Amino acid sequence: MAGKRIILMGPPGGGKGTQAKRIQERYGIVQLSTGDMLRAAVAAGSPVGKQAKAVMDAGKLVSDEIIISMIAERISQPDCFNGFILDGFPRTVPQAEALDKLLTEKRMDLDKVVEVAVPDERLIERITGRFTCAKCGEGYHDTFKQPKKPGVCDVCGGTEFSRRADDNAETVKARLKAYHVQTSPLLPYYEKKGLLMVIDGDRDMDVVTTDLIKILGA
Repeated sequence: MAGKRIILMGPPGGGKGTQAKRIQERYGIVQLSTGDMLRAAVAAGSPVGKQAKAVMDAGKLVSDEIIISMIAERISQPDCFNGFILDGFPRTVPQAEALDKLLTEKRMDLDKVVEVAVPDERLIERITGRFTCAKCGEGYHDTFKQPKKPGVCDVCGGTEFSRRADDNAETVKARLKAYHVQTSPLLPYYEKKGLLMVIDGDRDMDVVTTDLIKILGA
């Protein structure tokens, strides 16, 4: 599957990260998360990284222009020649337009834009039920994955567990609202281009992966 270039979209807690890792492993293409790229560019001290660091140090949001420059730099590297998964970008139509322009300049085409869709109420249940072992970090869930012995971690035997402060219903609802407001215009944008595929993410992870492989091809 040489040269596959994919945008993977999906709401927070929808399992997009897991699917991205599986696609990466199966096809040998690179997962590009804008957050990871930003941190790497800043750490490397590249011109774009220095620009981004100055903006972040001032407590401001990194502009689309800087992010596009960073992506341009990243997709020119040899490990992207076989293709890549863009994760977390674009988030708005102007970003999608800027990405189109960049790919045209580099004589690259997008192959697919896939949204892993999950109903909001299921996501709220998924995210608010999460907790982890404070000792080893093993993940659990109130509904889907309780420790075999109540109050004792299956992996390390620890008895202390923690929940992320932002995994509460109000915060999750706000994150989902932001996702829908930003991302909903992107779906018709890519649908018009004949690139959009929507997968039902409210199923077993392996079933979702199988569907993704069918869409992306052997």
